[in-house]
Amino acid sequence: MKVREFGEAIDRAVAAAMAADERIVVFGEDVPMIRRQLLVQFGPDRVFAAPISESAFLGAAVGAALGGLVPIVEIMLVDFLGVALSALLNEAAKIEAFSGGSWRVPMVVRATCGGGYGDGGQHEQALWGLLGGIAGLTVVVPSTPSDAAGLMASAVGHGGPVVFLEHKLLSQAWLETMGGAGRPLVDFDVPPAGAYGEVADPPAAVPIGRARVVRSGDAVTIVSVGVGVHRSLEAAGQLADDGIEAAVVDLRTVAPLDRATIHAQARSTGRVLVVDEDYVGFGLSGEISAVIAEAGIPVRFGRVATETVIPYARRLEQEVLPNVERIRLAVRRLLG
Repeated sequence: MKVREFGEAIDRAVAAAMAADERIVVFGEDVPMIRRQLLVQFGPDRVFAAPISESAFLGAAVGAALGGLVPIVEIMLVDFLGVALSALLNEAAKIEAFSGGSWRVPMVVRATCGGGYGDGGQHEQALWGLLGGIAGLTVVVPSTPSDAAGLMASAVGHGGPVVFLEHKLLSQAWLETMGGAGRPLVDFDVPPAGAYGEVADPPAAVPIGRARVVRSGDAVTIVSVGVGVHRSLEAAGQLADDGIEAAVVDLRTVAPLDRATIHAQARSTGRVLVVDEDYVGFGLSGEISAVIAEAGIPVRFGRVATETVIPYARRLEQEVLPNVERIRLAVRRLLG
């Protein structure tokens, strides 16, 4: 086991998969620059740039997957999927069902997501709720280097379309970019535990659709994903100083959801708080409440989510996005 940075852990998982399977290719925006180690190792026939036309190269990836390759497609920001959504919504996610299983689309769409650094509502969205609502699409959102590497290993071998989302505040490269270029360093409100961690080499695959209870507690269950897991753990630690023991669940996968773990934790504590950086309406937090209600589990339910379009101004942005203080206050409201 070695300590790896979040993005490095993912790249090493991709490299291990490419070494084992010559069908895997990596292409997308600025790939030769941001994945230069993969380029050096595997050459320009398997690691290459695409024109900055997301709809064109995501559509090409669907065709490549149908033609026998396993493309890993790089979209710099998940927000940019808005101009290429048809390739996922109407093609990649539907082909297996429409063909009765005769055709599959083994591809991974790798994109960064998330805000908290002052880049505005067109560059800081999460959107995993939107993507998770597309039938036939798998959506994973790791929170640690180990899980990131393991989920990438599983995504490449999944055999169907997977959207792999990396929160920018967990990436050292992104933190350096966001804090540089003449921009003064800002407080990102993220505990440091997620950016570095021990990772097996080669990485151990993490099963898709299986959540993890990362902290035990009997007063309330906090359910989150990505950076929200670390904010939830920070809030749980502060609440413990006041005698409130909160459990924290890392979903790891948005679609499919680990219903069994959600049910078990809801029954255990009787109080559930969802911390979700995605939009509050018609998204992940509402789906989790439905999963609990459909099982007939009586709980007090709350959510801390992104309420509206993310503002550019840092002060306003901090009020809109989930943070440690909002989580602490929401837990206290649930406890009455």
